[in-house]
Amino acid sequence: MNNKELIKKFYTGFSNGKSEEMVECYHENIVFQDPAFGILEGPRARSMWKMLLTPKNGDIKIRYEIIHTASDTGKARWIAEYFYGKRKVVNTVEANFKFEDGKIIEHIDTFNLWKWTQQAMGFTGYLLGWTSFMKNKIQKTTNKKLDQYIEKSNRL
Repeated sequence: MNNKELIKKFYTGFSNGKSEEMVECYHENIVFQDPAFGILEGPRARSMWKMLLTPKNGDIKIRYEIIHTASDTGKARWIAEYFYGKRKVVNTVEANFKFEDGKIIEHIDTFNLWKWTQQAMGFTGYLLGWTSFMKNKIQKTTNKKLDQYIEKSNRL
């Protein structure tokens, strides 16, 4: 499978709500980073996608386009539409990839966290979403939820 096909498999799995297909694309030493979770490595990165796509998190609509791929790098743009509580969020994300051994070894998603907080949190997000305080609070909250998900999954 070439790198373009690998990215396509990743986002097709995402679009179809199949986290297992997504994480099959990841190298065992994957490093993932985004504004909401910070840096996640290995099993934590894989568990994040499984957590985000669990049925209780509701419907998510994903569209994507592959911008370019090369022998060791790739770039895509994806748009997620979903509800955060009762608020609709449309998040546009730039994804940068590095590849090793036919898998994704590094995946960095970037998006405007302030714009996200405005959609997800309303006026509070508008006032505080741009601050490092809010970014740190979001990362602490998302990582706590991830820890709880991993703990619960390991008990099953």
